[in-house]
Parts: sequence; C-alpha cells; structure tokens
Amino acid sequence: MKKILIIGGTRNVGYFTTRRLIEAGHAVTLLNRGKSPDDLPADLPRLRADRTNGQQMKRALLAKTFDVVIDFVMYRSAEASMITELLRGQVGHYIVISSGQVYLVREGLERPFKETDYEGRLTPAPKVGTYAYEEWSYGMDKRGVEDVFIAQPDFPCTRLRLPMVNSERDPMKRLYQYYLRIKDGGPLLVPETPDLPLRHVYQADVVNAIEMLVMTGEGKGDAINLCHDETLSLSEFLALLAEIKGRPMPQLVWAKYSQLEAAGFLPDCSPFSDRWMSVLDNTYSKERYGITYTPLAQALENIVRYYRQFPPTPPTSYKRRYAELEFAAQMTRA
Repeated sequence: MKKILIIGGTRNVGYFTTRRLIEAGHAVTLLNRGKSPDDLPADLPRLRADRTNGQQMKRALLAKTFDVVIDFVMYRSAEASMITELLRGQVGHYIVISSGQVYLVREGLERPFKETDYEGRLTPAPKVGTYAYEEWSYGMDKRGVEDVFIAQPDFPCTRLRLPMVNSERDPMKRLYQYYLRIKDGGPLLVPETPDLPLRHVYQADVVNAIEMLVMTGEGKGDAINLCHDETLSLSEFLALLAEIKGRPMPQLVWAKYSQLEAAGFLPDCSPFSDRWMSVLDNTYSKERYGITYTPLAQALENIVRYYRQFPPTPPTSYKRRYAELEFAAQMTRA
C-alpha cells in the first residue's frame, strides 16, 4: 500500500485513476477546490486549496509526505515552481499529466511526434485573441510546466504526454458529438482541411500506465508519450464508430473550415478536425516500460456501451443540429 495524493481527481481520467487506486488498497487523498460534485467515496480524505494560491497550498500540504503525487491539473510554470518548493523532500514520485500539445508549438516537426522532438525552435505566437492563440498558449504553458521539472532533475518527476483522451466521462463530450450525429442518421459536416490522422488514447490505458508507475517507481526524470497503436483518418474513425454502434456510415459533407466556423458549427460538428490535436509515437512507452494499449475498436465499444447505459446530457450545441442539416442540404444541392 502506498500513500498517494491526487491533485484534481474528480473528472475524467483523474476520476478513473482515483477509483482504481482506492480499489487497489492504496491510501488515497484528494486535493482540489471542492467545487465539482462527485460520486467518490464519502470517507475519502480531501484537502481543499486553489492551486494558484500559494498560501492555501502551503496550508494544505504543510508537513505532509507522500509516496506518490499524481497531478492532473497543472497548467502553469508558476504552479510547478510552487509545488517543487512545497514538496521537495516530501514526495517519493511526482507524476504530472502533460500534453502532446507541447510538440505542436515546435517548428518543423512532422507527425507522429516522439519524446526526442521536445527540444528545438518554437513557433511564434499567433494573433492575440484568436482560437489559435489560445491553443498555442496552452502548449506553451504545458512546456513551461515541464521545463520547471527538467531544470530540477533532483525532483523525482515523470511527465506523461497525452493526446486527445477518449473517455466515458469526457467533460467536453467530444466523442459524444459524433455519437449523437451518427445516431440521428443525418449527414455529418466535416471541414475539408485540416484532414489530419487521428491517434488518440483510451482513459483506461492512461490509468494503467499511472498504476504501473506508482507500483514500480519507474520513470523518474522521464517524459513518456501515451497513445493508441492505430492511426486512422477521420473517415475511417467514423466508419468504425458507426459499425460499433450498429448504424450505417454517415454521409460526410465536406465544407471549407471558414464556412463552418462562420456558421458557428465548429468545433462541435467535428471536434477531431483540428490541427491542435497531437499525433504521438508510442514506441518508447512500449519498448522501455512495457506499456500496452487497448485496441481502438475495443475502447470505442466500451464507451458506446457506457453511452447506452448512462446517456449523457446532449451538449447545448446539439440543439442547433437542425441548422447543420439545413447547411448540409444546401451544400449537397450546390
């Protein structure tokens, strides 16, 4: 049994990780703001703090030690600097969730990205106030987090770089957007560009990797890409999802990105049509750590089964589905 602190831990992958580690018999404590309701055990020890508030974090962590800390909600270099100061000498292994987006702000890279692609020239900032600027900033901020740990090799940290995570509890309901449109049988609007390959990761595979690191203590000082073995085009992905759902492949109506954006349909009509979704190479994770991945079809079957048993509330944007269908009809007639 290990003494584990999970920062975040009530949504998506954090939720599943918390559940898994409790079931494995570890002494788990959560640290978060306590603003999101959850169905985790009522007797689960909890610490309350806003991680951007140094005084609150200091009070919450004062004189506490942990075998492992798993951090799902670190987004700024200042947060990384704070945590290394507060927990230096008090934690045996710090596992921080990073993002494949750290590669998307690098110049001259080609998909799929390897761990060795991290170092190099960075892209200039897009125009402030644009969607591209927001996504670029996210990638830069995640690099800022990683750079703090890289600069302190004596702090025992593993950085897990994730692409898009397919999950039953994705709070943004990205896969569910496709699920609903396949279910209603209507055409699906897709931007002509970028039509990039997809290589995501299933939440259970992330949880498995975290549990392995917790139990073995491996990976300190390392960065590890996690992702599915399969690489599919969006069309192939949707055909697989439709097959699993037992529905025909939806008609794809391709349109200019600018048209769909101007009509207010993106990103919801096709959440995976985005240049800011990373495509990673998982070779190192398999060869160095023996990590294995759920076949994509099995992962999607699990998620579809969950949707059928526990239908999520449709996203607000789905209320405009009628407008998408009218737009698709106009495009088809043109």
